Formats: sequence, structure tokens, C-alpha cells
Amino acid sequence: MTQHQDAPLPRASVPGAAIADPAPLGLGAFALTTFVLSVINTDMVKAEPVVFGLALAYGGVAQFAAGMWEFAKGNTFGATAFTSFGAFWISFWYLTGKTDMTGIKADDAANGVGLYLLAWGLFTLYMTVAATRVSGAVLVVFVLLTITFFILAWGEFATSTGIHKTGGWFGIATALAAWYASFAGVTAFTHKRQLVPVAPR
Repeated sequence: MTQHQDAPLPRASVPGAAIADPAPLGLGAFALTTFVLSVINTDMVKAEPVVFGLALAYGGVAQFAAGMWEFAKGNTFGATAFTSFGAFWISFWYLTGKTDMTGIKADDAANGVGLYLLAWGLFTLYMTVAATRVSGAVLVVFVLLTITFFILAWGEFATSTGIHKTGGWFGIATALAAWYASFAGVTAFTHKRQLVPVAPR
């Protein structure tokens, strides 16, 4: 009999168990970037380049990282949502800040941007179906975001400033909902209890 015969077997580690919940980061990054862009979309502030760095660094890189951590934790929904919308913000930064459309007719450029927004709206729509099994707070974010994308796409196709502004207001509502969900997640950790309701499923 060896001296280690009665030693307990090591417990199998759970992948991602040591990683903090990345959802509050992902939601916060999405909320802040969406808020700034949406205020600009309403024409309350006319300085779109202000959002470019934010879209790349916080809405893009930080949210994409949150998606990678969700993969490590085994959360398919969170991984798909945060990675996708992180990539959205990086693509938005490149589209609006780096893409030269001077050689494209104005109507064609508007239709191209409308198609871009419509495609993201369709993605968000099916993610909304999945969000019905996450929480009420997250579901509200996805419902509002779906509406926002479709209105903004409509505004581009119709080349309507008024419709575009309406999309901006819905975007602000989306950002506030996402901030609420982020606040709920981070305060649940710091207070060791659910501080605000999220309507869990």
C-alpha cells in the first residue's frame, strides 16, 4: 500500500467557473455606445465622429471580449450576442469612419446602409426569440433593438430624416434598457443579492 492510496481524487474543474460574469460588461459596452450614437441620430448632437473611437474600443473590442468569456462559461446565447454586436460596432466604425463612398450614388449608398441595418435587424429578431428564455430585462433590450434596427433601415431606404430621428429615440430607449440590465447584473454581484428585478425565466 502506497502512502497516497487513501488520498481523495481531484475534483474535475468546471470550464469557466473561475471567470466572472461577463454579461454586465457586454451590456454596459453596448448601452453606452448605443446611447451616444442614438443621441447623434436624433440630431440633438451633430458630431458623429465622436462615436467612432467608442464604437471601436468599448462597443467593439470590450463587448467582443465579453462574448469570448461567455464562450468559456458555456453560455451560447451570451457568446453569440456579445461577440456579434461587438463585431457590429467594429464594422460600424469601419463603415462610417474608414469606408470611402464618394464614388457611389447617394441613393445607392443609402440603400446599402439600409441593407446593412436590415440584416442586423433580422439577426436581432431571431435572437429576441432566444431572449425569451433569458430574462425579462434582456428581452426588453432585444425587442427595442429589433425595432431600432428596422426603423433605422426604413429611414435609410426612404432617405427620411424624420424616420431616422425616430430610430434614434428608440435607440436611446434600447440603451437605457441595456444599462438597466447591466446595472442589475453588476449590483447582484456586489450586493450578493438581486437588487433590482429582472424577471428571470
